[in-house]
Amino acid sequence: MWGYIKMDVSQYLEIFIDETREHLQNLNEQLLVLEKEPENEDTINEIFRAAHSLKGMAGTMGYKRMQRLTHDMENVFSEIRNGRMKAGAALVDILFRGLDALENYLDSIINTQDEGKNDNQDIIDGLQRLLEAGLGAGEEPKPDKPAPAAEKKPDKKKLTLAEHELAAAQKARAEGENVFEITVYIEESCILKAARAFLVFKALEDAGDIIKSHPEVQDIEDEKFDFEFSLVMLTMKSLEEIKKAIMGVSEIKDAVVTQAELAAPAPAPAPAAAEPEKSVQPEAPAAGQTGGAAAAVAEQPEQQPEQQAAAQKKEQPKAAAKTAAKPVVNRSVRVDIEKLDDLMNLVSELIIAKNGLVSLSDADNQSMRDGNFNEQIEYLERITTNLHQSVMKVRMVPIESVVNRFPRMIRDLSKKLGKKMELYMTGEDTELDRTVIDEIGDPLMHLLRNAADHGLETNAERIRLGKPEVGSIFLDAYQEGNNVVIEVRDDGTGIDVEKVKQKALVKGTITPEQAEAMTDKEIIDLLFRPSFSTAEVISDVSGRGVGLDVVKTKIETLGGSIETKTALGEGSNFIIRLPLTLAIIQALMVELGCEKYAIPLNSIETIEDVALSDVEYVQNKEVINLRGSVVPLIHLDQVLDVEPTEQKPESLTVVIVKKGDKLAGLIVDNLIGQLEIVIKAIGKYIHNSKLISGATILGDGEIA
Repeated sequence: MWGYIKMDVSQYLEIFIDETREHLQNLNEQLLVLEKEPENEDTINEIFRAAHSLKGMAGTMGYKRMQRLTHDMENVFSEIRNGRMKAGAALVDILFRGLDALENYLDSIINTQDEGKNDNQDIIDGLQRLLEAGLGAGEEPKPDKPAPAAEKKPDKKKLTLAEHELAAAQKARAEGENVFEITVYIEESCILKAARAFLVFKALEDAGDIIKSHPEVQDIEDEKFDFEFSLVMLTMKSLEEIKKAIMGVSEIKDAVVTQAELAAPAPAPAPAAAEPEKSVQPEAPAAGQTGGAAAAVAEQPEQQPEQQAAAQKKEQPKAAAKTAAKPVVNRSVRVDIEKLDDLMNLVSELIIAKNGLVSLSDADNQSMRDGNFNEQIEYLERITTNLHQSVMKVRMVPIESVVNRFPRMIRDLSKKLGKKMELYMTGEDTELDRTVIDEIGDPLMHLLRNAADHGLETNAERIRLGKPEVGSIFLDAYQEGNNVVIEVRDDGTGIDVEKVKQKALVKGTITPEQAEAMTDKEIIDLLFRPSFSTAEVISDVSGRGVGLDVVKTKIETLGGSIETKTALGEGSNFIIRLPLTLAIIQALMVELGCEKYAIPLNSIETIEDVALSDVEYVQNKEVINLRGSVVPLIHLDQVLDVEPTEQKPESLTVVIVKKGDKLAGLIVDNLIGQLEIVIKAIGKYIHNSKLISGATILGDGEIA
């Protein structure tokens, strides 16, 4: 017997994950708009399209629970679209819960390739109750599918079975199975016929065996058929169940299912006989292109308990196998084709430069060789610089991919904390390196939660102070030189420096003597100490002493810095500065004793030649007066434990570096010059990461 072989869709898993993420984000954003503008037709249509695509993708991949939930959400969106329901607060709340559940399914799929066992029945029941209330109890939600067209259908193809197929059909009928002849009609507006055919086969796979198809399997895969195809199927299911399973696939106009007449076989064997193992595998669509549900079994509320139990039993070993699989770590970047064209051109120029150098080494005339050598090196240098810039552009991702989930978070916090607040964002198109984008989400989330919980006053307090009742939180991103700056600010209460100082004294973080000498800025910096919190009440939003220290550590790991500005009663501003690229930087090469070190050029303010007589002492520490600013001096050879040079210099070579608004002077023995360097991580071997962020290999093979 020639059974339908299941298709392996794991090759589409990465596409599925990427596309699902996009659809979920889109739904989150559009629902926020819908909550404010319930009549916005563009938003309603966009939401319906995203939910429809999501349902189709989940069905194609065989994620039944995910498909069932999206199907029920799609029913609600359909009724809103048809004007039979209004998007009220209760409805939007439960739809957001549905999106959270879908995100949990996706996380589970990423980690185990399985959606897990949670049916989220409470959300499905809630959606059903809202549907019934919205439509009038007892009225069934109408599926958003046009009724089968009444026009005359083409004559049904009469399928002739080959000898072995006929024998299989007769044996099945003798054993009490149904032998159905099925003709499926696809809507003329359908773009991906092969995909729809695949979904029909997938919907029928658990019901029995397909022993014949017209056109041939290969032709269906290659879309070499009109808007209809026919099958012969052996099954224990009833005619109604089979028809319902097929009609559960979207863009199917109609399905005609009849008991097959088992006529005598034709003398010539059917081509399908030659390939009994041929798998019915119409090409699976790319996940983003699927719009229909597969396996309508998930959408059959009247399925018998015994059948459900059998289906679950069948799925258990599959789930176990999936759980053992490695998590799908998705670290892809979408790249504009023009950027790839640039890279291709530069690589071809690199090959030309290499060939030029090879031909020089073969040249007979020494003077000609020397003359052209410098020219070739300059050419090579120009190409490698351009190549570096192009590769960095390919790695750059708009910060939008991180920040676009925050409006939803602020909405939820507003409800949870009972405070009215609004998030305003600018500069979402500012681009950052992909490695930074992956890591920056959590620190920003901490800062926003902090602003919502600690920063903004209660509604009543704001009215008392004469402020607008709705608090404002701002998230601004922009480029500044070689850095990207992200500011998180609010118009709330600001940081009470006195309160922070008292808390630090109570905790024993600082002594009373230190407290007297500390500036406001130094006191605010105490907030970034581990487990330091000024919260009176610990909530699940913030105030567990986890937060600002984690934020600072994470940002410094990325080579960035964070500073705080605040005005009591007016609000706070956290300013994060991040490097644009982490891999290749311009650096100043310096010598300490017999060792070479690289200082990133974007941290350097100036280089000064300081006479020994100009060095002064403040609290036993060396400083210099640099154009009105007091700059502390740091002997790098002492900090890095380098053997000092024998002779004492008459003047000091000082590299003035800046971090945030602080200056320091690094004393070095010698300046070598500027160099473009590739940073290699050395985290495993050297734990003093505060001082050294990486190493580089120089042209002569030495390590700096």
